[in-house]
Amino acid sequence: MMRVLTIFGFLSFGWADVLDILMVATLIFFLIRSIRGDSTVLNIVLVLVFLLIIQAVVTALNMRMMTVLLNTLLDVGVLALIILFQPEIRHMLNRVAVRSGLTRRTGQLFNRLLGIKEEKMGSKSAEELVEAVRTMSAEKTGALIVLQHKSSMEDYMSTGDRFEADINRRLIMNIFFKNSPLHDGAMIIVGDHIAAARCQLPMTNRTDIPAHYGMRHRAAIGLTEDTDADVLVVSEQTGNVSFVRGGEIQTVNDVKELRQLLGSMMTQEGEK
Repeated sequence: MMRVLTIFGFLSFGWADVLDILMVATLIFFLIRSIRGDSTVLNIVLVLVFLLIIQAVVTALNMRMMTVLLNTLLDVGVLALIILFQPEIRHMLNRVAVRSGLTRRTGQLFNRLLGIKEEKMGSKSAEELVEAVRTMSAEKTGALIVLQHKSSMEDYMSTGDRFEADINRRLIMNIFFKNSPLHDGAMIIVGDHIAAARCQLPMTNRTDIPAHYGMRHRAAIGLTEDTDADVLVVSEQTGNVSFVRGGEIQTVNDVKELRQLLGSMMTQEGEK
């Protein structure tokens, strides 16, 4: 037993080694937790972890040929993975940053340094939005409405039609009217203004989403996985309203609940 410990360098096992192991285990835990549901990225991470463990074993056993082979494989393989899976890796890093709060804290710091004031939705605009969603739900008019927070929506706005308009229930309903040229895609709201419509959102890669959720819900989940935005979805088939945050869907049962969700969102923004 002592010989095995000597081979792997654990004979002088101290507090630094304990801390080292705990930090690596914590890093792997949070990494896997942040990408759960995304089978492609998860498989990549698991393969890399497995290769690193094998590399540590063959290095400790002084297996020179295997060490050289694995070092070369990891050097070339990691570069190839970055090139081949660039979108998945970018989404993973975005998700880690958003869920860890790094995006929010960094945004606050830069806004303070540059003197930029964030736009927040007022109570009048929130009520106009609530009434628009209520009417579209009753009429089964499909809608996808993004509420921007800290994360910039510029990339997504560029895929649609930009304009600057106050939040108005009739305007929102006209945009999502089935014969409107702007109804297909997402509307993006920044503060008290409608900033863009007919925008394309990223689809989630998750496979555990119930079948009754359509493309709008998948797009809402995909966006909220990568950013801190909230999304309202009105189903065209059922008229049901969903509130999506952090990749999780919450069914909105009535107007009162929708008002509470928007009110809590404005309160959280005011406290940030």
